Amino acid sequence: MAGAARRKTSCAWIWGGDGRLTNDVVNTYSVNTMSSPNSSPFPARLKQARLINGLSLRELADKIGGAVSYAALSKYEHGVMQPSSGVLIALSHALSQSPDFFFRPFRLELTGVRFRKKSSLGALAEKAFLERARDHFERYQEVEELVGDVRRFKAPFAGESVDTEEAAEDLANRLRAQWRLGVDPLPNVQELLEENGIKVYELQTDDRQFDGLKADTEMSPVVVIASWLKGNLPRMRLTEVHELAHIVLPLADGISESEEEKLANRFAGAFLLPADTFRSAFGKHRHQLGIGELIEMKRTFGASIMAIMKRAEQLGLVSPAIFKRFCIHANQHQWRSLGEPGEEQCVHKEASGRFRRLVLRAVAEDVISVSAGAEHLGVGLQDLRKELKTVIA
Repeated sequence: MAGAARRKTSCAWIWGGDGRLTNDVVNTYSVNTMSSPNSSPFPARLKQARLINGLSLRELADKIGGAVSYAALSKYEHGVMQPSSGVLIALSHALSQSPDFFFRPFRLELTGVRFRKKSSLGALAEKAFLERARDHFERYQEVEELVGDVRRFKAPFAGESVDTEEAAEDLANRLRAQWRLGVDPLPNVQELLEENGIKVYELQTDDRQFDGLKADTEMSPVVVIASWLKGNLPRMRLTEVHELAHIVLPLADGISESEEEKLANRFAGAFLLPADTFRSAFGKHRHQLGIGELIEMKRTFGASIMAIMKRAEQLGLVSPAIFKRFCIHANQHQWRSLGEPGEEQCVHKEASGRFRRLVLRAVAEDVISVSAGAEHLGVGLQDLRKELKTVIA
């Protein structure tokens, strides 16, 4: 807490981020495994660590070499039994967590969790991603409070409601004005979100069934983005802005999921490709376009060619017939599976270093130990010590 004494602690059709239509399923979850004040966090922490690793109880029993049975593990998770010190060490090794992790009180609840996923993403994978995210944001919140640098999010359109695409575009323009962004292309969406109180976690995964999710916490909204999107920065950026839309848009009563997605898509396009700047770059009433021109716009705006053409159709700069012919061309050349032209020229940086900076600051100011800092950052203790030697006198 900012003023507290500091302590040392060890099915809707969706226009996808790449401009394509996907039969994605949007699910909403609420996650609450907060322990009561007088109960041990161990049962819930054990389950969390198991889910993070994507293991069933039987698979965990196999992984620890039969040190305890499946039935005993089930009793641990239900709070009926406590493990011996030897079993705890075995669990720590098997689940890649320190023993302290299992007794750390829960500090954060995720509510309104919304996955954007394809139907083949299984329930176990969903839970693993969710628990990994919750662990990260718990650590993030704790470090923020310890160094006294808590950044809160303020809903920009409280008391309003939106139910048309034109209104969603207007709110995108107003948010740019509130955040003093002007009308230039956005250099780094992740950093922008974090500067404005929305925590972002880039979850390391190669599972292409997962793009991202948004959720709420007591302190701020959070966004999780799949790391594999680094290989497609335009899609990553539009996905991030799409999740921003779900956070800030004040939806009118009775809006369906498919309508909400249309509003979020329009907001994302307007926020990433502001109308006046886009018109100036694209030109009015175009009938012919060269691929080199589109690649240059892709480089400038950090948006896919498909997203650029969709935005041009939205603003009436190309006719629906021209946009349809363009989509046919893209399909014939397998842009969705093989990639668009000009991928190597999209050089925008998408990363946020705020959590890392806070952890390094906490270590430098002796608020947390070096070993706790290494655990928070997921790096080796010796590696962090070497890095600290270069910045601490």
